[in-house]
Amino acid sequence: MHAAVVRSFANPPRYEEFAAPEATEGKLLVEMLAAGLHPRVRSGANGTHYTSDGRLPLIPGVDGVGRLPDGQLVYFVADDGDPGTMAEWALVDPRRAVALPDGADPIIIAAAMNPAMSSWVALRRRISFRPGQSVLVLGATGNAGRMAVQIAGHLGADRIVAAGRDPERLELVGSLGATHVVSLAGDPDKDFAALGEAAADVDVVIDYTWGAPTEQALPAVLTRRADRSAPLDWIQIGSLAGREISLPSATLRAANLRLMGSGQGSVTARGIAAELPSLMTELTRGTITADAQPVALADVEKAWTAPVAAGTRLVFTVSAGG
Repeated sequence: MHAAVVRSFANPPRYEEFAAPEATEGKLLVEMLAAGLHPRVRSGANGTHYTSDGRLPLIPGVDGVGRLPDGQLVYFVADDGDPGTMAEWALVDPRRAVALPDGADPIIIAAAMNPAMSSWVALRRRISFRPGQSVLVLGATGNAGRMAVQIAGHLGADRIVAAGRDPERLELVGSLGATHVVSLAGDPDKDFAALGEAAADVDVVIDYTWGAPTEQALPAVLTRRADRSAPLDWIQIGSLAGREISLPSATLRAANLRLMGSGQGSVTARGIAAELPSLMTELTRGTITADAQPVALADVEKAWTAPVAAGTRLVFTVSAGG
């Protein structure tokens, strides 16, 4: 088969011939149609993701839309030990797959399920989120952050603070349900003071940045809370701004901060799979929107490093024998 193949963590994948996987007990061979280029896929392809074992060569891709032997189209999440999904053929565990409903666009589903899943699973599986609570999305200008704003609103948040650096994308999230928008592109002292005022009494933080923005946001928010004993669930999902922070011990003692992560390991594969059908339904209905840019898998090497329009997710389109 043909596939995107990573032979060096320093270089983008190349379109090459590669040994096709074989169906095994409990795994079906699926003809791939579309696979999204998510940040999780990039970090896996350059060896920096926390699940990376350093082995090469590898096929990138963690999920996608494919056609089962019976013709059914499914969205699925690949098992960690299986080859990636940016190939003509992949393996699917039916327990980690959900059928596409009538009218679902495979390109949109491939683009949106992964970034939408991050906040959907966090709010539904990591905490007991209730309608009427308030949310801060830190890093709201990325694809996942933009969807987190929509998902928080769909799940009943009555106040959503969106913070990020890109002014064009901030304007966009303002039209998607954010009740307050805070720019972090200017003077840090002023920006994070404004963030603290806007998000002082939120119930939940969905954090896609980590690094310096989180270091500054934590004290900015916590020191302005009217009741520091009120629980604040800070859910760490992404590390767009850095993989580490400095966290003074007093920060944990001075407020009721519940710091947690959401991702592979903190949520079971069964738990994630259980959320797929309901999320798929909302994406198909258009409750949660996404923009996708389809590119033929054969062009993977060039497209991997090419610029993509704000708010758009690159999706590689593939078909066996094509």
